[in-house]
Amino acid sequence: MPARFLRWAFPSFSLSYRLPRAPSYHFPLPRLQLERPPPWATESVRVRMALPRRRHHVCSMVEGMSPLKTLLALLLLIYMVLAILSTFAPSLLDQPSFLSPPSIPWGKRRSSILLENPIEFKMNVVTGEVFGFPELQSGEDAGWSNLWESKQSEYFYGCSNASKEFEKAGVINYPNRFLMIATSGGLNQQRTGITDAVVAARILNATLVVPKLDQNSFWKDTSNFAEVFDVDWFISSLSNDVKIVRELPIKVEKLAPAPYNMRVPRKCTPNCYQNRVLPALVKKHVVLLTKFDFRLSNKLDADLQKLRCRVNYHALRFTDAINEMGQTLIQRMKAKSKNFIALHLRFEPDMLAFSGCYYGGGDKERRELGAIRKRWKNLHARNPDRERRHGKCPLSPEEIGLMLRALGFGEDVHIYIASGEVYGGKETLAPFKALFPNMFSKETLASKEEMAPFSSFSSRMAAIDFIVCDESDVFVANNNGNMAKILAGRRRYFGHKRTIRPNTKKLYSLFQNRTSMTWDAFSSKVRAFQKGFMGEPNEVRPGSGEFHENPSTCICESSEDLHFGNARSPPNTMDYDIFLDSDDAELADWITD
Repeated sequence: MPARFLRWAFPSFSLSYRLPRAPSYHFPLPRLQLERPPPWATESVRVRMALPRRRHHVCSMVEGMSPLKTLLALLLLIYMVLAILSTFAPSLLDQPSFLSPPSIPWGKRRSSILLENPIEFKMNVVTGEVFGFPELQSGEDAGWSNLWESKQSEYFYGCSNASKEFEKAGVINYPNRFLMIATSGGLNQQRTGITDAVVAARILNATLVVPKLDQNSFWKDTSNFAEVFDVDWFISSLSNDVKIVRELPIKVEKLAPAPYNMRVPRKCTPNCYQNRVLPALVKKHVVLLTKFDFRLSNKLDADLQKLRCRVNYHALRFTDAINEMGQTLIQRMKAKSKNFIALHLRFEPDMLAFSGCYYGGGDKERRELGAIRKRWKNLHARNPDRERRHGKCPLSPEEIGLMLRALGFGEDVHIYIASGEVYGGKETLAPFKALFPNMFSKETLASKEEMAPFSSFSSRMAAIDFIVCDESDVFVANNNGNMAKILAGRRRYFGHKRTIRPNTKKLYSLFQNRTSMTWDAFSSKVRAFQKGFMGEPNEVRPGSGEFHENPSTCICESSEDLHFGNARSPPNTMDYDIFLDSDDAELADWITD
């Protein structure tokens, strides 16, 4: 029957058909080509003599095979290959319903951002058989003694008073030396510049003119110092340390109508200022230091470090209008819940573009973020996978949510999102909101009319977020930029309030393999990786990292015997310049604000 069918279907086909011999083999091959090469033959001769033998052997095999046998052999070979591949491939039925499939590399997916139905997503997250979340409420024990605060914090306090040896400003000030400062970057980068400017004026025994804020950077904010900070308090509170004036005196302007412009190198030491700036100051009387950001050494003597703390934590107050708006938002968060988390999400387009990271948005994401990257001429191309492996990429909102749930925060927790425009909008935030439905921001807590005086000014909006984050019960930073560093140091200074920073290097591999383990195993690993990143006292070695983040000189212990036992957290080994390469430092400082 099969033979009859084949003859009917293929009239020219015959079961006795044989493949025709290759034309080159109709005649006997020379005997020499079939013999082995002599021992003295070179390698090239051996290869040329071997080729005819191989062709002869293959053709002999083909001659004896019918097309049907050849077809069956090919099918058998394909079947064997598929069988081998299926052995190593994961079963589709075994894939757990935990967010996004892990089998797709990070750089080729967009996590759960592409989910079309947030409600369906939430059901998948909470009821997944393998990766189901426990029914934890906020603050329940999940491996930490207290999620909301550290028991050790009561033994530490901020101490920044000047020593008896620190002379008053009136004694050391030279009346004919005036130092002007032009800050650079976003609000928090400018804050570090203002703090260091006061110390620089002290080193030079000069009068400081109230610093000029950067009005030409990325955000084009036209605010001046007095529109963001309380300038009168700034001048009066530091009167014993440095003489500060609002503007150059008229007499001085006549003598020096144009200040002498110069720029000092980064991390300039006191000797550096005395050697570079002081001669110009003595000669010109008025010196303007441009692009003043991180232009002072991280390591200074104790009195100068404590002056830094007095400026940063006491003298720099926001205006009454900004403070009142910030306190209003805090009261509204407290009215909803006793405790709340403030999350500095930092998932704006400019941050993602600068980081060089990729979040699975395809050509659209590459095109949009690539266009933003062109604004920085000296920005080097980066490998997204390598950046993520090294912990230099912000976590996605979904990953932040998973980390917080793994640490033990329940879905009833109220979270304030301190952020600008999130890349991807509501679609990007959908996975996070499924994990934490009680999510708020400036825009949802206050009306447009209330926010009108601030909404057109990025520095004022950032200041409001700063206030709420500072007074939150728990602060979570998604990057190690300027705001995160300043807030981490400030919260250490004022009682070591809980400050969580993701250990992105360790969490990267864990998120990649999350569906190959149970929820208990996953959360246990998250808690293990986060030790040293939870804002506990002594997490960071004294003197390590940037002083604004770890002001160890300004933190005192209330007792020699703190009764810690073995409860001290391991030293933090996180890369402080997590998003910065040395070549890109000047660009990176303000973009990570």
